[in-house]
Amino acid sequence: MRLDESAMNIPINLNDYTPTILVVDDVPANLDVMVAHLQQENIELMVALSGEEGLELAKAKLPDLILLDIMMPGIDGYETCRRLKSDPLTADIPVVFLSAKSDEIDVEKGLNLGAVDYINKPFSLPILRARLNNHLALKHKSDMLIQLACTDELTRIANRRHFDLIFEREWLRAQRNQTRLSLLMIDVDHFKQYNDHYGHGEGDRCLKQVARALTVELHRPADLLARYGGEEFVVLLPETDFEDAEFIANQLAAAVEKLAIAHKKSTCAPHVTISIGLASQLPGSQASRQQLLKQADRSLYKAKNSGRNQVYGTMSAINEAPAAN
Repeated sequence: MRLDESAMNIPINLNDYTPTILVVDDVPANLDVMVAHLQQENIELMVALSGEEGLELAKAKLPDLILLDIMMPGIDGYETCRRLKSDPLTADIPVVFLSAKSDEIDVEKGLNLGAVDYINKPFSLPILRARLNNHLALKHKSDMLIQLACTDELTRIANRRHFDLIFEREWLRAQRNQTRLSLLMIDVDHFKQYNDHYGHGEGDRCLKQVARALTVELHRPADLLARYGGEEFVVLLPETDFEDAEFIANQLAAAVEKLAIAHKKSTCAPHVTISIGLASQLPGSQASRQQLLKQADRSLYKAKNSGRNQVYGTMSAINEAPAAN
């Protein structure tokens, strides 16, 4: 959707941005009208005929905006909105009520449930477009700010904060769906010695190159690479068993070796290498998210204590061990 910048208080540029709008209404004729009015815009439209269907689509597709009718069979629009706002996965999606219920108490109830707007039917199409444009622009800017807050400044990959958020989300998803979840902890071998010998500027450049090489090897949208701290990286692999995670880990190690970044102070190789600790969670396991993270850290400790420049993995919980330098 091309936004009318004259209607905005701040300039925006969404030329490369195609927002997604979910329309939830139990009357097919209403959906047909909405689609007819908006299908010519630069947006992706999705429709749902019930609150239940709308909730499922919202979780699966994570639209940029939801247009929600109130009077529907099953769960009504108010309850649908309440459930959207109570789920961390959908809580930040803006909801706009479209309803013939225009009493002040109805509008107040909708806004108190977390909706960003309440538009009465019948509505003016130009006004509807303008209000939707404003909400989409604000959502886009909010997403950009969140992205900046979740990005590591040096390597331009996800930071520790973002990893923690996504790890919790994927952990809950794996528990709910009884799927596997694997984790890789990665350490650049003898990085302190690299910094001492080549200087911190070259050290930063090395980390950027390593991050880029790791990123290229991760092809699935759900896989997450993050800088965990210093010279440590972490990779989250949803719906990935131990064998596949081990294969990916070896690919990552090979990709860093191919960079052939000279490292005269390394005892592993004449170039920069990485050590990787792998932990994989079986469906139905009673271990906690923190235990899986500790497993990966212990595996990394073993990889480093066994000579570095290797992958070490486990699927069983063991006692904690101190990290190697």
